[in-house]
Amino acid sequence: MDDLLIVSQQKISSVNLSFKRYLFSKINWSNRLIGIKGARGTGKTTLLLQWLNQLNLTHKQKAYLSLDELYFTNHSLLESAQSFYQQGGKVLVLDEVHKYPTWSTEIKNLYDRYDDLKIVFTGSSIIEISRQEADLSRRALMYELWGMSYREYLHLTHNLILPILTLDEILDAGGKPLENLPVGFKPLEYFNEYLRYGYYPFYSSTPKIITNC
Repeated sequence: MDDLLIVSQQKISSVNLSFKRYLFSKINWSNRLIGIKGARGTGKTTLLLQWLNQLNLTHKQKAYLSLDELYFTNHSLLESAQSFYQQGGKVLVLDEVHKYPTWSTEIKNLYDRYDDLKIVFTGSSIIEISRQEADLSRRALMYELWGMSYREYLHLTHNLILPILTLDEILDAGGKPLENLPVGFKPLEYFNEYLRYGYYPFYSSTPKIITNC
């Protein structure tokens, strides 16, 4: 367990904070049990490491654990989380929970046992997460992280920061929305590039794109 906490500290301290997915600002982080589902490569892990990085807690009070670690073939999540809590742990992030057979039952037990332990879990097997979601529905606040929009892609790869506009805003406001766009902006300039590998940016091996997921 100590080795996992060391790895956790390294990941949290080294995560890139320059770009955050849209969901970061939409999550109600005050909830005690939060679940995030989404396809592999959409950036769930990075999002949670960024959140942990910004928490004003010591490395012993916050931890990131991936349940696809070999450690969990011989150790239970329940016992590991209990050990973390007894040593002063306050926030526990559990990644790839669908790789651990009894994840929903053990998370539910942790939630019921420890009133002051915040748990955030993620899974990229949407079918499996959705199947177990009912067991946690009265406890967990669930979110889904979709692939990256063209606007986010331009921000991440070309440092183009564009306003969020609905179709109605564009149609009803005449040419006014265009006033908020950068001078010389060409909407289709990078669109084929986005279609090739922009939806799953954190899963891409393209050098110009962040690759940690």
